[in-house]
Amino acid sequence: MGVVMEEALLAYAAGRIDALEGNRDEAKAADPVTGVDYRRGFLDGRLDVFRMLAGVRDLLREYD
Repeated sequence: MGVVMEEALLAYAAGRIDALEGNRDEAKAADPVTGVDYRRGFLDGRLDVFRMLAGVRDLLREYD
């Protein structure tokens, strides 16, 4: 059980890293064991990027 949880956490982290880099790994996303975790991490990472860019836009509007 511990190995599966560790694999899931590693896949999630890999998804977040790939999202921040802007590169989705289709092979990791399609993996039958950890693909869901990878895709969740990727989505969370993309949401972080979106929020960061929204914050930058808000800051720029303040100085407009």
